[in-house]
Amino acid sequence: MGHFLPVLGLLEKRRELEDADRGLQAQKEVFQTNKAALKQRWQQLEQKEQELKGSFVHFDKFLQDAEARRGRALRRAAKERHRADRQEAEALRLRAQLAHLQRERARLQRGLQRLEPCARLLEQVLGQLPEEVSELVARFDSLADTLAALRITERQKLAQLEEARARLQRLQDAWQDELLRQGQRRAQLLERLEAARERTLHWESKWIQIQNTAAEKTLLLGRTRMWALSMFQAVCQHQRQPPTLDPEDTEGQLEQVRPLFTPEIIRNIMLRKTPPSLG
Repeated sequence: MGHFLPVLGLLEKRRELEDADRGLQAQKEVFQTNKAALKQRWQQLEQKEQELKGSFVHFDKFLQDAEARRGRALRRAAKERHRADRQEAEALRLRAQLAHLQRERARLQRGLQRLEPCARLLEQVLGQLPEEVSELVARFDSLADTLAALRITERQKLAQLEEARARLQRLQDAWQDELLRQGQRRAQLLERLEAARERTLHWESKWIQIQNTAAEKTLLLGRTRMWALSMFQAVCQHQRQPPTLDPEDTEGQLEQVRPLFTPEIIRNIMLRKTPPSLG
């Protein structure tokens, strides 16, 4: 039975090496999976960055359009105020003219009242008077018609003035409402912009963390490959055989040196400890 013990020990060590190999393979699969997930996450972050840039462009365009609309509305309001001022000046002129006509009318009425007793007498003898008197009466009737027309014009101008005032008030109210809506919209857009900036900072922090993790994984992988190559070269030197594998063939190198290392040695290697001498 004594000569079977080394064989059993060798089989036990081979089984332990196979377990370690399966563990390494599982870690390699996990690394590949994490690498693919990191790549996909990076692509998502790039797409999110492009979307954010597009949102910023749309936001700037919206602000420019809003400013242009505001400028046009201010110009329209200025034109309306100028038009209202002209109409106000015209109304003042018409009022002055109306006051003058009213004074003239009062003067004529006073003269008419003084001449009213004579009017009846004139009516009686109208057919007997010369033609000049008939022309004077016709002139008086023409002046009365003119006064009536001026009254109608005054009422029309006053109505136009009131309409212009009402229209100006509506424009001012609409402009105030538009300013309020634009202010609320701007506040909402600023809140969205601030939220987008916070998300960008968050994802930038995540990306830096991912890059650091990937760098650590890459460094660990590089160290593992260096250890595998170093062990393979040490085995070839110990066996006095030239290296037959490519320096980049890490899996082949591990296959060559696996029978010579116990699980304890492999654990020391994974912990980046110096392996024991092969001599």
